[in-house]
Amino acid sequence: MHGPAQAGWLLVALCAATGSYCLLRMRSRVEAQRRTAGGEALMGFGMALMAVPAAVLAPPRWAWLGYAAVFGAAALRALWAVRGNRHHLHHLVGACAMVYMAVAMAATPTAHAGHGGGGAPALTGALLLYFAGYVLWSGVRLLPVPTLAATEGGGGGGGGGAVMGWADRTELAMVCRLSMGIAMIAMLLTL
Repeated sequence: MHGPAQAGWLLVALCAATGSYCLLRMRSRVEAQRRTAGGEALMGFGMALMAVPAAVLAPPRWAWLGYAAVFGAAALRALWAVRGNRHHLHHLVGACAMVYMAVAMAATPTAHAGHGGGGAPALTGALLLYFAGYVLWSGVRLLPVPTLAATEGGGGGGGGGAVMGWADRTELAMVCRLSMGIAMIAMLLTL
């Protein structure tokens, strides 16, 4: 069947593109953007690697344990960062979900790429609910809102705000987070 392999490659492309943009965000002038962008790049590229169809790459058990160790370290870092910014709570849940999926794949390596897995149904369901809620919340935050410049007549004068670079576009960062949330749902559904 070609469906799961094609979906896997689409997921790889989505996650790799998201990880690439997060690397670009690491060049931001805003320190908070740079700090979160690194973790999000790791998540994007890690998800891309995990989504490679099993027909192309069937990692050995030790590779899944390596994923679990890397994302376990990312979870510890996010746990430490939660003290200063609750946004890192989402990073903590995401990193723990990656550890969970990697451990499930290590337990049943033949389950890779949607062939059924060894995940706990209750935990998988709770993670699915969390990420579905996060995707809906992120989508609502992307809805257009009238800005101050639009309500004051467009503000086309010469003294406008600073020009934002691609690394500083908060709406693009939200799109990346939304994309990774959708990808996480797709990966959890195959578990």
